Amino acid sequence: MPDACVPGPDPPGRLAAVSAEQHPRRRRRGGGSLSRKLSYVLRHNPGSLVLSLDEAGWVDVHALLAALAADGTPVSRSELEELVAGSDKQRFALDRSGDRIRAQQGHSVPVELGLTAQAPAPVLYHGTVARVLPSILREGLTRQGRHHVHLSPDAATARRVAARRGTPVILSVDAAAMAADGHLFYRSGNGVWLVDAVPAGYLTVVEDGTGTS
Repeated sequence: MPDACVPGPDPPGRLAAVSAEQHPRRRRRGGGSLSRKLSYVLRHNPGSLVLSLDEAGWVDVHALLAALAADGTPVSRSELEELVAGSDKQRFALDRSGDRIRAQQGHSVPVELGLTAQAPAPVLYHGTVARVLPSILREGLTRQGRHHVHLSPDAATARRVAARRGTPVILSVDAAAMAADGHLFYRSGNGVWLVDAVPAGYLTVVEDGTGTS
């Protein structure tokens, strides 16, 4: 009869879980945390990794990987490429050579993305939360330190964006009227629409966060 006090071999799944617990850096290198770090560096503070962006927002991939490693977040080139290709929001782009990377939009540091004004869809959408809705309805949508206001092509995308901050409130934007009145719209490489501001008169609440449309 086998001794009940002698443990048998650990199943592979348990070993993997223990290994992950013993190596917290491995868990921190998940796609979400790395994506947030890259967003911060490439949009807002490249100097945090002693990097600088060129005038169009690009940074050398080799320099970025070296800076991440020096900062305690080692990432391979293949992991970085996988993150860029697999991001559901396509936040980042590699240039044609694959040697440079930049954020698609959302910068608070001076960059010139080289976007050309385009005619927007008649209606665009913006996701927010209830606590800031009163000020939006008074003042419209403003850049809040970024280069542009970000608008979504559909309500579902706007809802996903807003859900990161709380219960979503969805606004529709009369983009056709704005364009007719001279406002310029740009579209980033990942399909986000950009505009300098949206005055309150072009906004309509289509979902108020209570389930009422």
